Amino acid sequence: MDMNEEQPHVEDRCILWSDGMQLLKDAAERKHFLPTGLEGIDTLLGGGLRKGQLTEITGQSSSGKTQVCLYSAAHVAARHMGVVLYLDTSNSFSPTRIAHILDELPISLIKEPKDVRLKRVMSSIICESVFDIFALFEVLDRLEVSLNGKVTNGSNRICLLIIDSVSSLLAPIIGGKNSQAGRSMMISVAMILKKLAHKHNLSVLVTNHMVAGNGAPKPALGESWKAVPHIRLMISRDRGSNIYTATTLKHTLLACGRHMKFQFLPS
Repeated sequence: MDMNEEQPHVEDRCILWSDGMQLLKDAAERKHFLPTGLEGIDTLLGGGLRKGQLTEITGQSSSGKTQVCLYSAAHVAARHMGVVLYLDTSNSFSPTRIAHILDELPISLIKEPKDVRLKRVMSSIICESVFDIFALFEVLDRLEVSLNGKVTNGSNRICLLIIDSVSSLLAPIIGGKNSQAGRSMMISVAMILKKLAHKHNLSVLVTNHMVAGNGAPKPALGESWKAVPHIRLMISRDRGSNIYTATTLKHTLLACGRHMKFQFLPS
């Protein structure tokens, strides 16, 4: 393929054709939610991370993006909803933080001894360090093979894929002399993630940093990537407090601009 040729728009290359009845049946029977464990975000999303879709959390540095990922991983595993594959691109995964989140679960969710629950949850979260785009392609290829083969961890199969952060892998390849080739690889990542989500009914959660623009900071990776997430949330921290705000920048069902307050447990 000639990299100098204009590439199709990401959204155009990710179309999955279905008629209206198929979409209605799919929405009713397959597309459930996975809770993040953060009441404000789950309320804003109508229940949590939607299966079959890609949700993006964007925000400035230290705004809480990784914390949302850790909460989501802990709560999905704790509630016996399936296995979590957590791709860590910047050494931000914290098993200690996961353990602390589990200690603070509501009493209604605690139906086993503390040490048994910790062991079960930790074994249901598979963390892999991924530091470049080629390693990401390799992991996603292995994931596709395992899902096609119905490979499971115990009695559960992977239901949530987290990439924290996808922009750490994509931003370096879409600038400079080989920007066209880099954008082609970015489109490939987008297609693979959306195909995995749709075909295997996964929730895919990615984080994306923000960059300075002409006005307010905006999500990185540009207009091509903007079309990829089904849902895009921006989170920010209220200055001088432990109160955070989640705002919808993009949603397939809800109006943009809606926001909710939420809090993390003290570290």
